[in-house]
Amino acid sequence: MQRFLAILVLAFLASGCTTTTLTNLTPKEMPRNPNGLYQFEVIWDSNQQSIVKDSIKGYVVIGTEMFSMKKTPLLKNRWEGLVPIPADKDLVNYYYKFDYQYRSFPDRRYNSKLSPPYELKIVNPEK
Repeated sequence: MQRFLAILVLAFLASGCTTTTLTNLTPKEMPRNPNGLYQFEVIWDSNQQSIVKDSIKGYVVIGTEMFSMKKTPLLKNRWEGLVPIPADKDLVNYYYKFDYQYRSFPDRRYNSKLSPPYELKIVNPEK
């Protein structure tokens, strides 16, 4: 049993560090949209090999509301989502949240990654 644990610890140490980064692609400022929908975009990048790829779910979080994002079909690791923002809002604070599963012994586990907070300014178009 001790030999098995020693091998397991060595395998863990040899696996190296894993990093997961979220890169915000949403501009800091957008013109007011008459339909009230605004596109948010982010890149999810991780070198963690144990992540179950089809388990990843992305969200834009504004206040207590979570808005689903979808992975774009043509660009690697890019996620986007349309978020309704009321016409009386000029400033929106938001962050991204990604939930995912990863393979572990003896079964899968759950984890999530949060981005830092961001701010979107909605401006009226000049006439």
